[in-house]
Amino acid sequence: MKLLIIEDNRSLVDSLKSHLGKNFSVDVATTGKEGSRRALNGGYDIILLDLHLPDQNGYEICKAIRAAEVPTPVLILTAVTDIPSKVTLLNAGADDYVTKPFSMAELKARLHALLRRSSAITTATVIEVDDLVINPTRRRVVRAGVHIPLRRKEFDILEYLVRNRGKAVSRAMIVDHVWNIDRETWHNTVDVHIKHLRDKIDRPFKRQLIKTAYGIGYMIADDV
Repeated sequence: MKLLIIEDNRSLVDSLKSHLGKNFSVDVATTGKEGSRRALNGGYDIILLDLHLPDQNGYEICKAIRAAEVPTPVLILTAVTDIPSKVTLLNAGADDYVTKPFSMAELKARLHALLRRSSAITTATVIEVDDLVINPTRRRVVRAGVHIPLRRKEFDILEYLVRNRGKAVSRAMIVDHVWNIDRETWHNTVDVHIKHLRDKIDRPFKRQLIKTAYGIGYMIADDV
């Protein structure tokens, strides 16, 4: 498995390579420019990204990775503790974060949790709901014959709702499945992603697929 570390702190990089080198083939970029180039070229199983780099903001790197539709899981290293900043990084496309200082045991656990989720085997080639067709392998969504590009997290939420068709899923369940962060603080992030999903797959069409389960969360109903 290949790991890309984008981090400018040399002593931290040495420590990360020492602890993670037994489980990963590690590449290191110490600037945002180099890190972006390597990440966008692909070929990595997971990316470890520091937010505060000397030449480029980690938020922007993460957004660029997702804009280029690179599906590689991104784990953020951050010293930021205020909630709005964390919500922003998750909305930028990060899969998880670890706050500095952190233990190597926690970091390894979070890396492997992301890898397990990203490598999960899908049992169906395509999933269909009404005129919506989802290809989990290609991460492609088509509605009424129209291809709809989705960001990574938007796709993950939509697939989760479709696979739980007929059941209301709470915001906490969505956060736990998509971000692996079980905290009520992130419920606003779910609502933002649902709004973006509705703008793309619902509002341009006559029939609305994503329903609000009041007091619970969201669902795609059986009678769609």
